[in-house]
Amino acid sequence: MYTISMDRERLDLDRIARWLSKESYWAQERTREAIERSIEHSLVFGAYLGDEQVGLARAVTDFSTFAWLCDVFVDRDHRGRGVGKLLVQAATEHPELCGLRLILLATRDAQALYETYGGFHALQTPERWMVRRAASGPPPCAS
Repeated sequence: MYTISMDRERLDLDRIARWLSKESYWAQERTREAIERSIEHSLVFGAYLGDEQVGLARAVTDFSTFAWLCDVFVDRDHRGRGVGKLLVQAATEHPELCGLRLILLATRDAQALYETYGGFHALQTPERWMVRRAASGPPPCAS
């Protein structure tokens, strides 16, 4: 039986770093240091089968109005068994996130999962949204 936990002591950082930097399509350039820092500054949901971590979801939030659900990942051997559904439900139903005005996410291939189990839908006004991306690495900051 799969369980979801927010206990940071249970997180398998080696496995998470491998998943994100080697197996995901969105974080392949992310360093181990950046992965650890992102976890430290987020609400993190781990999915487990017994003691083995089999999935992850992370929410970046101000705890008042907005959250970004990201780094949702399920180990290949455990896909298709409802683990993604459990992670999305745990995040969207968490007491500190369930009353937010906006939860945003991006996905290349899991729209049906997020629509069905998280209540997400495509942006109705994408022309209002903007993004800033660095060509390579983070943009320089003014001193």
